[in-house]
Formats: sequence, structure tokens, C-alpha cells
Amino acid sequence: MATALFRNSVATIARRGSPFNAAKTAASASTSFVRGKATLPDLPYDYAALEPSISGKIMQLHHDNHHKTYVDSYNQAVEKYVDAESKDDIAAKISLQPLINFHGGGHLNHSLFWENLAPKKSGGGEPPSGSLGKAIDETYGSLDGMKKKFNTALAGIQGSGWAWLVKDTQTGQIGIKTYANQDPVVGQYKPLLGIDAWEHAYYLQYQNRKAEYFAAVWDVVNWKAAEKRFH
Repeated sequence: MATALFRNSVATIARRGSPFNAAKTAASASTSFVRGKATLPDLPYDYAALEPSISGKIMQLHHDNHHKTYVDSYNQAVEKYVDAESKDDIAAKISLQPLINFHGGGHLNHSLFWENLAPKKSGGGEPPSGSLGKAIDETYGSLDGMKKKFNTALAGIQGSGWAWLVKDTQTGQIGIKTYANQDPVVGQYKPLLGIDAWEHAYYLQYQNRKAEYFAAVWDVVNWKAAEKRFH
């Protein structure tokens, strides 16, 4: 499933030397571009396909409402940025950057998140194999050891954010990192597997028992997708 971003606007911004690093952000997520605007990707499975780990109602609201809002708001912010760029309105460009980073990050993160998940009948929850499985064993001792550290990282997020299994593009090593709000994984690190720790990802089903969500989500993690990103 490809993430579609606002290619023409980002290219224009990058070409003119803007301080906004949207081009770098977009490239880091292996994006493709359709009709010049970010578009909401389809889920590769039915809303209820991840039950009982994640309810169908949560998936519908999460995808159709929350992710769509990030897409729409990102497109609107970039349109305003391009207009400000044409007028050389520095103040407007600076004021728009947080919105672009937040909503663009929300779009990137969620597009990867849907790929991170799969119904059990389609391999969800099956342990990683190949080079990623080996890297996990070497780094954390076992998959269970990695999950424990990952869930500890998730639980330590104050407010809203994400935890990611990442690959250091300079050393090739894997690690676990947390990001606040919708900050995407960019720069030195490549996102392999991310878990959404925002309340909208679990509260309707788990209420304040977020640790139960963190434990249950591993039953539908799509390690095949993470393996592809590892290479």
C-alpha cells in the first residue's frame, strides 16, 4: 500500500530552498505520488479483520476519521504554504510548518501503521524470520525480549505518541525509539514497525487499560511488512 503525498508542492518547496524538510520526510517513507495530493490509502483488510485485538469500530474511526483528517489538513496546509511561498511571506511559512509536520507526520505514520497490521489468517502475529528475526535475537535475545522492551517504551510515552522499531541507516543496527505526537521517523533512522499509542487507537475498546492494548496488538503485527522494510 503506497503513501501518496503532495508531490508538486513539496518539490516546489524543496527546489526553492525552504527550511521545511518535507521532501526529506516524504522520501524517508518510500512514498509514491498520485495526482499531486496526499490521499487516504485503503485498508488492506476489513475493519473487523483484526478482532479481538482491535475492534472493527476502532479501525473504522481510526482510518476513516482520524487518518482522513490528517490527510485533509496536510493538503490544506501545504496549499497555504505554496501560496505563502509565491508571496515570499516568511512569517506565514514559519507559522505553517508545525501544521505540515504534524498532519504530514500523521499521514505517514498511519499509512505505515495499517501495513504493520494483518489478520491472523493472513499471517498476523507470526514471528519474524530471516535477517530481521536474526537481528532481533542478536539485539534483544529473543522476540519476547524485544516485545517487553517495546511495551515498556510504549508505556513510558507521556501523552500521545508512537514507539518504533527502527533501523539505523548508518550502522545497520536496529533499536526502539519513541516519538511524540505525530513526529515521523526521518533522518538517520528507517521505520520498520510502529505502534500507535494515541488514545484514539485503543480507548473505545480498552479504556484506560492501554497495557492490554499494547499486549494484544502483537497478535496482529505484520512482521512480513517489517522484514521488507529492513532490507
